[in-house]
Amino acid sequence: MKPFRAFMIAQGKDTTSKADTTPKGTVSGSFVQFDESLFDAGDVLVQVMYSSVNYKDALAASGQGRIVKRFPCIGGIDLAGIVVRSAAPRFKPGDKVIATSYDLGVAHHGGYAEYALVPGGWVLPLPEGLSMFEAMALGTAGLTAAMAISRMEDNGLKPESGAVLVTGATGGVGSLAIDMLAGRGYEVVALTGKTAQTDWLRTLGATRVMLRDELPKDIKPLDKGLWAGAVDNVGGELLAWLLSTARPTGVIASIGLAAGTELNTTVMPFVLRGVSLLGIDSAYAGFAVRERAWSRLAADLRPRHLAEIASEQPFEALPQVFEELLAGRAHGRTVLRVGQQD
Repeated sequence: MKPFRAFMIAQGKDTTSKADTTPKGTVSGSFVQFDESLFDAGDVLVQVMYSSVNYKDALAASGQGRIVKRFPCIGGIDLAGIVVRSAAPRFKPGDKVIATSYDLGVAHHGGYAEYALVPGGWVLPLPEGLSMFEAMALGTAGLTAAMAISRMEDNGLKPESGAVLVTGATGGVGSLAIDMLAGRGYEVVALTGKTAQTDWLRTLGATRVMLRDELPKDIKPLDKGLWAGAVDNVGGELLAWLLSTARPTGVIASIGLAAGTELNTTVMPFVLRGVSLLGIDSAYAGFAVRERAWSRLAADLRPRHLAEIASEQPFEALPQVFEELLAGRAHGRTVLRVGQQD
């Protein structure tokens, strides 16, 4: 195989050598020509057609959050493509497949390359009924939202239970969760700081949009019960407020930490209202959990407005996409067109 294009995240100036586990220097990303002899171990060689841009990808490429576990590393926690060769018996050349999270783009060369060598246990067949573009429009964000909704419903949430709040509503997980929940018949309230996106959030299915400046300055240990459920992408004080305002037997899915990692709360929501706080980790979720989530994403949780949520960008636009995302100017999902055929 000839050297191919990849977006490499490195510390210091060397972006082409094998991984250095103790690197020093500033983290940055750049396009390089990559040789297959530098691949990490894997069973399935995939020609990457599409990838996607998650907040985690932007943090990794910028060096924020200490996301990357070793350098250099090709970024991209999601990929969809066509099998070129496979030592895994489940796949054969020509199969359309997806791979999301695990160590992709963090400790294993990821989806921001024209080819990827991936462990077979990380690979799933492209779900029937989804194109590769649609699978990446969903990606880890869609997987996370589907896992959250499934866990919440497993814990008793139903459309008749009451309103469900989605924080970080304009982001990938947030916008997809709004669309999925509304499609299931839930009353969805979107919480955002982006006033300009309120109409867009309503088109996705939000019955009401709350702005962050409407939130109280002081959080009570137990406040008026408002939410039967919540999908929280923010964490910090906002998650504490969600716990205090959850209805009896309310369920809250904790997904993100954009506002901070600390949680200052009391046991009162848990012991007086029976509130459940559900942690959602899509990075290392088991195979059965992933299969269930992707099956629902292709069926009852398939977003109705995926075309409005996702936009396509060429591979070479990746640095600009990161900049927009980190500056808080992006909304929805960005899909990268990496390959030259579908």
